[in-house]
Amino acid sequence: MFENLKPQPADKILALMQMFREDPREQKIDLGVGVYKNAEGVTPVMRAVKAAEKQLWEAETTKAYTGLAGDPAYGDAMINLILGSSVARDTIAAVATPGGTGAVRQAFELIKMANPGARVFVSDPTWPNHLSILKYVGIETVTYRYFDRETRGVNFDGMMEDLKGAQKGDVVLLHGCCHNPTGANLNLTQWQEVVDLLNAQGLIPMIDIAYQGFGDGLEEDAAGVRLVASSCPETLIAASCSKNFGIYRERTGLLMAVANDASGQALNQKTLAFLNRQNYSFPPDHGARLVTMILNDDALRADWAAELEEVRLGMLGLRQSLADELQRLTGSDRFGFIAQHRGMFSLLGTTPELVEKMRVDAGIYMVGDSRLNIAGLNAQTVPILAKAIVDAGV
Repeated sequence: MFENLKPQPADKILALMQMFREDPREQKIDLGVGVYKNAEGVTPVMRAVKAAEKQLWEAETTKAYTGLAGDPAYGDAMINLILGSSVARDTIAAVATPGGTGAVRQAFELIKMANPGARVFVSDPTWPNHLSILKYVGIETVTYRYFDRETRGVNFDGMMEDLKGAQKGDVVLLHGCCHNPTGANLNLTQWQEVVDLLNAQGLIPMIDIAYQGFGDGLEEDAAGVRLVASSCPETLIAASCSKNFGIYRERTGLLMAVANDASGQALNQKTLAFLNRQNYSFPPDHGARLVTMILNDDALRADWAAELEEVRLGMLGLRQSLADELQRLTGSDRFGFIAQHRGMFSLLGTTPELVEKMRVDAGIYMVGDSRLNIAGLNAQTVPILAKAIVDAGV
């Protein structure tokens, strides 16, 4: 049997990480892996997470399963964080998942079950795992223009023109905030135009929100998601706690399905629980319980929000420093887009050949599509990266 297996393509980011580890140069910079790091190059455990874990260690009395959907309190806390009061709670079905990736996978499974002929429209570019999972589950994928390589902003006219080719029942996959890999985001006026198009053509929005709080703030980053979910008859939302709670290894995610009414919610809830059962049965609970404790405790929530804001402002500061240094070196503001982007990533919009040149000449490791992780920088490495960008002729 095993002899019939075929080699699968290597994950480019994991391969890049291996190359970085094997590079003997002391002055090398890892801007590839999509994990937040502080100025010391460490992904820290947040203060509120540590405090919640201490409380949990004292109070927890069992490791028994919670339920196929996870602890309902976790779903309620996350729904409140992401959607606030924008959508009636009795229309929202939710299940805990192993990370945001698990939520994305279960959403695609739900789409295939509900409408086997549906196509999923994805931005060009998008997070590579979107495309990989869609291909694996056998859903037809159509790309829509998103990134303008001249301005390094959103090609909104191209996006809207391409989405007009979608048919009733097709799904449009959107990034809730901090677009991965570009860092270029829709403004609220554009979100409203997208909503109008979705409703006019009978399209189903699916939103992947993995970086709430990393862009313009917790409430601001959720504004587009809330607008869509409150304006469209049906919405799928895949959420991750890996970044904004810093609990990557705990694999803590949530999938929400917003229905038109309460009767639709009941069916969706049973279907999502069924899908969990078929895939991994009961979802992990440790990370979800920590998130629930933090969001439901005023003191823990305030401390978490304050530390998250420090992280967000730190990344914005690095963005501005890099844009300023590039302007100083080039005498041009053509890299000003770096300061305008939001979240962990920016897409330089250059060629794989120049990305490789920066790796060989200066030990700068970034993904071949020129995505760089802003959180991989610090005050000392910003000038090094800026010089490498200029020297490579980006």
